[in-house]
Amino acid sequence: MSDFDRNAQVWGAGRAQQTSAVELDQGLRSFMLGVYNNMTIGLAITGLFAIGISMLAIAGYSPTGKVTALTPLGQALYLSPLKWVVMLAPLAFIFFFSFRAEQMSSSSARAMFFAFAAVMGVSLSSIFVVFTSESIARVFFITAATFGGLSLYGYTTKKSLSGLGSFLIMGLIGLILASVVNIFLASSALGFAVSVIGVLIFAGLTAWDTQRLKEMYLYSGLDAESAAKLSVNGALSLYLDFVNMFQLLLSLFGNRQE
Repeated sequence: MSDFDRNAQVWGAGRAQQTSAVELDQGLRSFMLGVYNNMTIGLAITGLFAIGISMLAIAGYSPTGKVTALTPLGQALYLSPLKWVVMLAPLAFIFFFSFRAEQMSSSSARAMFFAFAAVMGVSLSSIFVVFTSESIARVFFITAATFGGLSLYGYTTKKSLSGLGSFLIMGLIGLILASVVNIFLASSALGFAVSVIGVLIFAGLTAWDTQRLKEMYLYSGLDAESAAKLSVNGALSLYLDFVNMFQLLLSLFGNRQE
């Protein structure tokens, strides 16, 4: 074989590897864009349902903006035993989604995710009774900026966050247990500690989940359907990071109605 033929083969192999790398990078960008699009749509559905239900549930405000009366719907959602159903319904969706995720098609998983986002919106509508609308909007934008920075870090960093993930999951379990205990204790000090630690945990989970999704796409060799399903599951993970961080920041920095 002549030197020309050898050089041509080497050049061709290098060209193929370069083309493959470019296609993989484009595929990753498209995949992550799909994750963020699904997450954004989910957040929009949650916001619309939260605002819509609160408008139907609140009957009147004082001149200072305090809620003075609830409609029959509001009394049922926030004051009757039905409030526990509203509070726990999103958790039931999460368990169902976890058990059925493998059997669902990507389109069914997306529909389930959007239905969950609507139920979460109904559950979150109660924040408009507790906090002022201005502080809710302010904390939302703070959360969005924080989430965006952390997710960008998780996507771009070369440092592996896999070890951090195990630590954060353990912290999350402890946080849930502390939150359940505080339901009965009603300790303001414990509540404050849970909120502060919770913000740090979900901040870390945002970066970790982003890197995890990136690596799963790059190294798992997924087909189109599996990638689409992972996009929905990834959107759900980041959505939960965002919503939980928002609620914890709201408990720390939100202005309560007086």
